[in-house]
Amino acid sequence: MTEATILIVDDESAIRDMVAVALEVAGYTCLQADNARSAHALIIDESPDLVLLDWMMPETSGLELLRRLRREELTAKLPVIMLTAKAEEDNMIQGLDSGADDYMHKPFSPRELIARIKSTLRRQGSETQEEPIQVDGLLFDPISHHVSIHGQALSLGPTEFRLLSFFLSHQERVYSRDQILDHVWGGNVYMDERTVDVHIRRLRKALSIAGHQRFVQTVRGTGYRFSQKLPAD
Repeated sequence: MTEATILIVDDESAIRDMVAVALEVAGYTCLQADNARSAHALIIDESPDLVLLDWMMPETSGLELLRRLRREELTAKLPVIMLTAKAEEDNMIQGLDSGADDYMHKPFSPRELIARIKSTLRRQGSETQEEPIQVDGLLFDPISHHVSIHGQALSLGPTEFRLLSFFLSHQERVYSRDQILDHVWGGNVYMDERTVDVHIRRLRKALSIAGHQRFVQTVRGTGYRFSQKLPAD
């Protein structure tokens, strides 16, 4: 079995080396970069399966690199886990809003990091729905990874794509944040439930063409559902 290749991006060599040793023991192949420019070149040339990206780096920050990756078609769906000393909730939300698949605070344990890598890669490789689904002008095609509303293509991050896939496959049912985490994130016990709210907000923004964000409904005190019916007041 061929193990995944992980790119470690951090300006501190001691952290890169520590992470690389842990990942190589776990069977992963590692690449390293100490700045955003080198990291981007390696991503294009080597096509890693996942990037561990430090937030705070000189010149170009990890957050700026992440935003660039999400803008470019070739790297838009590349899994990225942010590594950062920033522990504030606003920073976590900013990282997730910019397209990070996961977010880890320094210092972290190698075991937890490996668990999150496995979970992220497992989510990336799983496709549960094969047939296209259409809802009031919304077309979701999991095979071509294409989503459109009335013919206008939507730009969805990998997490929003999986979230929409789950909702479309389970319409009219209410799910708690914990249940959504389990289904969409693969039962990652380390993930904060607030992550669901961040990605729900991003999904609604993407669906706002012709008011389709109304289908993703908040059920107060319970969670969320995807419904074509108007919510009861």
